[in-house]
Amino acid sequence: MQFPYTEAMSVRSLERAFELLEHLTDAGGEMAISELAEKAGLPMPTVYRLMQTMVARGYVRQEPSRRYSLGPRLIRLGEGASRLLGAWARPVLAGLVDRLGETANMAVLEGDEALYVAQVPSRHSMRMFTEVGRRVLPHCTGVGKALLAQLPEDGVRALLARTGMPARTPHTRTDPGALLAELAVIRERGYAMDDEEQELGVRCVAVPLPDAPALAAFSVSGPSGRMTPEAIETVVPVMRNAAEAFAAALART
Repeated sequence: MQFPYTEAMSVRSLERAFELLEHLTDAGGEMAISELAEKAGLPMPTVYRLMQTMVARGYVRQEPSRRYSLGPRLIRLGEGASRLLGAWARPVLAGLVDRLGETANMAVLEGDEALYVAQVPSRHSMRMFTEVGRRVLPHCTGVGKALLAQLPEDGVRALLARTGMPARTPHTRTDPGALLAELAVIRERGYAMDDEEQELGVRCVAVPLPDAPALAAFSVSGPSGRMTPEAIETVVPVMRNAAEAFAAALART
């Protein structure tokens, strides 16, 4: 005997559960049930039932404050997806290195940090090197700022409140207001820069991956002497084209 109505409802419940997880992620990982209900446009009893189901499975946690946060069981899923995404991106990054001559990276936003999931190094003897698996705070890296620019402002504020903005070099931005203003510029022009903010002598350009299944970005990094303003004018359109093509290929997968 078939139950098409029940099956349809089950599929819809699954869709709603994923939507709630995405809302939690966009908000920085924690929300009240009333906020989730308003964001999702669902009745609070429906949201409560779905959230309690995910709490029981470990995909969501309920904090002592009664607010909901992303759960530890998502970590294993995220790590597996990040590795796969990085493997898919390597040929694209290799193409960027061939065209631009500098180290190319891909990073995703995992929790409050930018996680490098793929890299193809430059062939120059003097080059920027960041190992795959390294995690950095996003406020002081080009790729991190390209990731933050994809979050709503309240999500960025919440993240910065949790991590702080420690200075890595004398050029690191440490004021949340200044960073939020820069993120607005990044959204408008379509790329981010790290001008010796993470490491002295290194300049980085990064672009977001539009409509990717996770918050992700490509970056190209090199010595400031080679990554000049003139060079960056050439680098940005090449990176944008690569990011758009890769995101479109992911959408077709």
